[in-house]
Order: sequence, then C-alpha cells, then structure tokens
Amino acid sequence: MPKPIDLTGQKFGRLTVMEEAPRTGRRRRWKCRCDCGKEIVTLGESLRAAATVSCGCYNNTKAVTHGQRKTKLYYVWRSMKTRCSNPKRPYYNRYGGRGIKVCDEWLDSEKFFKWALENGYQDGLQIDRIDNDGDYTPENCRWVTPTENSNNHAKNVKLTWNGETHSLSEWARITGIPRSRLEGRYRAGKPPEEIFKQ
Repeated sequence: MPKPIDLTGQKFGRLTVMEEAPRTGRRRRWKCRCDCGKEIVTLGESLRAAATVSCGCYNNTKAVTHGQRKTKLYYVWRSMKTRCSNPKRPYYNRYGGRGIKVCDEWLDSEKFFKWALENGYQDGLQIDRIDNDGDYTPENCRWVTPTENSNNHAKNVKLTWNGETHSLSEWARITGIPRSRLEGRYRAGKPPEEIFKQ
C-alpha cells in the first residue's frame, strides 16, 4: 500500500500547508496559512488540482480589479503607458522621449491595479516616480497628492531664502503670499528679499 503523501510545508498558490487537519469521512484535509495571514482548512485534492489557491483573497482582488476600465485608476494606468510609448502624446519628450519606460509587469493592467490597491491608492492621488530619471516600477513609484506631485516636478522652481529651500508652491503656503505673485517676482529677476516681501 503506497505511503500517504505529506503536504506539510508545501506551497500551493498563496497557501502554505501547516499540518494535516482532522478528516471528515475518508478525504484528507489540510490546515493552511494564506500569504495574507488568514488560516483555512481545505481538501488536499483541491490544493493539488489548484482549485484552491488562497483563503479567498485572490478572488476578491480579481473581483476588485476586473472591470476597472471606467475608473480613474484605469485612466492613470493608460496615461502612464501612453506618455512613455506614444510620441504624439503631450509631454512624451519628458517621459518616453528621454527613455522612461513602464516595467513589463505593469503592462498587465490587473497587476498594476493590484499593486495600486495594496499600496494606498485612493481617487485623487497621482502616481509619482521617486527617482525622476527612473522607470515606472513598483520599487520606484508611490501615490502622492497633486500638490506633492507638483512640488516634485523636475522643472519646478526651487528658491532658497533664510537657509531654507522650497518650491514656489511650498513657499506660498509657508509665507501666505500667493504663488502667482512669488512667481511673477521671480520671473522679473527680483532678489529674494523682494520676492518674499509681504
């Protein structure tokens, strides 16, 4: 008689088998821990046939990401791709035109949506590259507010005054002087003491 197969320690999808669970009838059941931390008990045959690959969180993620076509997140994904790949798009010269690419993983919209939802995406946030010369990758991207993104822009003006360096938007918030006024004085070539005059 063949020796029963021990699944302990084996990985099936997101599930790691911890130990055999009490049987119900003749079918062997296994206690598993999902990558998300939840524990479940399932049949060994379901694991081996890949019928069970998670505690249910995988299907929940698929349900969330499926049908994203009409959402703001889909627009973020599409815009990210086109500005890196379509020379006819505005600002292509600042992205694809200087070698910025979208990583292979994110060419699959579902993988991008999954990363976005697991890393703090909310409507109204914008994707930002930490290294402005780096590609769009999970390691080099984060979600920021429009103000934060504006402050991180490569062409954003930075001014130093009293030993502090900030963007015009940040200085406007700090000093209470309208940004348009600060920029007008800067463009006119005024010295810092006049740019920041109340």
